[in-house]
This record gives sequence, C-alpha cells and structure tokens, in this order.
Amino acid sequence: MRNFLDRLYLISGYLAAFFLFAIGATIVLQIIGRFFGVAIDSTELSGFCLAASSFLGLAYALKGGTHVRVNLLIRSFRGKAKKAIELWCCGAGAIAVGYFAVNSTLFAYESFEFGDKSPGLIAAPFWIPQSGMAIGSTILTIALIDEFVRIAKGQVPSYEENIDAVLGDEPPPEEQRVS
Repeated sequence: MRNFLDRLYLISGYLAAFFLFAIGATIVLQIIGRFFGVAIDSTELSGFCLAASSFLGLAYALKGGTHVRVNLLIRSFRGKAKKAIELWCCGAGAIAVGYFAVNSTLFAYESFEFGDKSPGLIAAPFWIPQSGMAIGSTILTIALIDEFVRIAKGQVPSYEENIDAVLGDEPPPEEQRVS
C-alpha cells in the first residue's frame, strides 16, 4: 500500500509538471501562430492547465514538505500535545479538502451531464479542466489521511521528514519529532 500511495503522489507531481510545461507550450504556440495569422487562445488553455497543475501538485508538495506551513505554534509543543495538534491539523484538513473534493467531483460531473462549454474561442467542455481540480483535491485528501495515520502510529510526518531535503538543514532533534 505504501508503494502504491508514494507512486500516486509521484504521478500526481509529474502530471502537475506536465501541465506547467503545457502552459509554456500554449504560449509559445500562440506566439508562433501570430506569425502565420492563426488565432490560438493561450489564455483559456493556460488557465485550464494552471488549474490542473495547481491541484495535481498539492499532494506531491505536501508529502515533499514544500507546502507553506505556519508552524510557529506547533514548534513550541512537544510529545503528546504536538501529536494532538498535528492530528487535528491533518484531520481537519482531510475533512475540509474531502468536502471540496466531493463537491468539485459533483460539479465536474454536472458540467459533463449538461454539456457546459467554456465561453472562449475553443469552447472546451468545462468538465475537462474541472476533472483536474477534482482529481487533485481527491489525491490531497488521501495524502492528508495518509499523514493522519502516520502521526497516529507515532511516525514522523512526511512533510517534516522531507523538510531537511527542501531546506538543506540538519534534521530536527529527536525530542522535536512527533511521538
């Protein structure tokens, strides 16, 4: 199960990177298209790719320790108090993001069912970019539940475990880790 989840987060990160690349590609295509008199709406496509990239990258960023976390309060706690705060944060986050994931999935399904299309030059079906949002928020919900379980088992959360690689710092002392 651990390998499956880690691969899921990695694939999600790769997809986020792909959509970032697609933003640049659509802008380059628009520039080239201008030379040949072809109109390419890179604004609309880039917006769709930005939404997909943003949401698909959330779980990967959480697991990698690159999310912005305000941990001034959490740093001052040790032991069971710190564990309780971390559990609350991951649990509340999973509930909130899970609620968003369910509703964004229903929203994408309704757009598919009603045949909603974007108002731009391309008139793309709205369910396509909304699917990236729904899938990304669902994977983030899974990642938050994964972190909740890790903390409940007494393991160090991935976002703290990997922060050293992100910041290039020394690992935190053992007494600061969740126990």
